[in-house]
Amino acid sequence: MREVPGVTEATGVAGMTGNAEFRPVGIVLVSHSGDVARAVAAMAQGLAGGGALAPIAAAGGTPDGGLGTSAELIARAAADVDRGAGVAVLVDLGSAVLTVKALLAEGYDLPSGTRLVDAPLVEGAVGALVAASAGADLDAVARAAAEAYEYRKT
Repeated sequence: MREVPGVTEATGVAGMTGNAEFRPVGIVLVSHSGDVARAVAAMAQGLAGGGALAPIAAAGGTPDGGLGTSAELIARAAADVDRGAGVAVLVDLGSAVLTVKALLAEGYDLPSGTRLVDAPLVEGAVGALVAASAGADLDAVARAAAEAYEYRKT
């Protein structure tokens, strides 16, 4: 994969669980900042524990490294994490939601089963990665991410 600011090559190991058919849900983290998206992906991987992790990729910022969102970076990240079980997309702020919704509505070249997940970016990324790495299907991964809304900090 060529080096593009804001998108990281999918990380995670599929097929290393002893099951040759392990096809986890992929996860894409969309942020207006490439640094934020990459940091959240790294944090989720660190907190998800050892073993085989589902693929996760950051699609943050614009192709030139600026702040914003990019349909191109999001589509590339989704293709990178796709293992045939669907792709869960988590986003940070309003226009990222609009960008992903536009991609889905316009039939943009996204993997089959790509879904925008209504979840907080940081906590949702951890829940989604843990669930996907355990072999959960796309619905269960989306629920695990959305359950992060229930975690109260006060």
